[in-house]
Amino acid sequence: MKAVEANFDGLVGPTHNYAGLSWGNVASQTNVNAVSNPREAARQGLLKMKALADLGLTQGVLPPHERPHLPTLRRIGFSGSDAEVLAEAEKTDPVLLSAASSASCMWTANAATVSPSADTADGRVHFTPANLNAKFHRSIEHETTGRVLQTIFANPQYFAHHPALPAVSQFGDEGAANHTRLCAAYGEPGVELFVYGREAFNESAPRPIRYPARQTREACEAIARLHGLPERCQVLAQQNPEAIDAGVFHNDVIAVGNGNVLFYHERAFLDEEWVLTDIRGKLAGAQLVPIRVAASDVGLQDAVKSYLFNSQLLTRQDGRMLLVVPQECRDTPNVSAYLDALVADGGPIAEVRTFDLKQSMQNGGGPACLRLRVALNESELQAMHPGVMMTDALFEQLMQWVERYYRDRLSQKDLADPSLLRESREALDALTGILGLGSIYEFQR
Repeated sequence: MKAVEANFDGLVGPTHNYAGLSWGNVASQTNVNAVSNPREAARQGLLKMKALADLGLTQGVLPPHERPHLPTLRRIGFSGSDAEVLAEAEKTDPVLLSAASSASCMWTANAATVSPSADTADGRVHFTPANLNAKFHRSIEHETTGRVLQTIFANPQYFAHHPALPAVSQFGDEGAANHTRLCAAYGEPGVELFVYGREAFNESAPRPIRYPARQTREACEAIARLHGLPERCQVLAQQNPEAIDAGVFHNDVIAVGNGNVLFYHERAFLDEEWVLTDIRGKLAGAQLVPIRVAASDVGLQDAVKSYLFNSQLLTRQDGRMLLVVPQECRDTPNVSAYLDALVADGGPIAEVRTFDLKQSMQNGGGPACLRLRVALNESELQAMHPGVMMTDALFEQLMQWVERYYRDRLSQKDLADPSLLRESREALDALTGILGLGSIYEFQR
């Protein structure tokens, strides 16, 4: 059956701020405590979504989570009225307040791992929200993420939902940021490439020194079992520890795949040749087309700085591929030169489009971070909730919604403002009406 790949971008939340919470993410650390512009961040994301939808690509939107998240602050001992909880958290531990206020759910590449029905034993699309237990501010996301996905993909005939893996280091799971699917066609069985940074109980295996490896092999194996993936659909590869220490905290900062094309840096994988051989042996109906970027053309530092690989590799209506990159790629001379040569060589990537995503990039998330990929056949597309799919009308509604509810300036001290909490809840309450999602937030219940 014919299928498409739908991209579901995360709407940037009203509390988008720069708290520097993600150790190992160079951009996040560099811009700590800078003043953010939530309104501009949301507009930038929406403009990218609309542009891709206008190209005929299947584009959806995922809502932000409730932030500041008062239930989290109460769970760790702060009490009183909402205003008192915020004030006490700011006074006692501003970092905890920042964590409970983070808009990090905007990076929906981390929301879940998704296996399409063409790969799974029961012929359904499977979703497992990521536990994200490496970072406190992200570990509080999976319950809401699961609720949102179950609301959008509700029909049990077509969709299967699993809870997040146990929130322990053995099963550290960062979602689709470490998962790439390669295939001859979206509706045909493919190869799901799971990339991990460490094995929980193998102390002799190579590990990064400077920054922690977030994804475990054990988590990848567990998700493959949950999703009912046959051996022929699985490739497990270890990320190069050198890349992690350079700031490549997720595999999607160093590699991206689409169809039968794998675009990657030569230092992405610990054993590059084995990874390519395993994919070639399991990829049915097409030959793997690897596009290997040499360190002599783009060094690790520039790859991280520009987010060249945190790009979206998409199939256009004519079957050729489009690479969506952030403006930072054009601002980095050798990366820009590489992209020009890539398009000129007549390979599968026919076009590069550049987007201004500065507000997200300054917090360490590029085009690929902002989207969750879900391959859907025609029946599955009809069975999902249509209210989240990007249209001209929805775009205009969301742009007006952002203009009404979002601030154009936010600093760390603003996070304790009870007015921000009220504004955020009012915004999300209105958003669920626009998207037709019902009462998905705790404050609505």
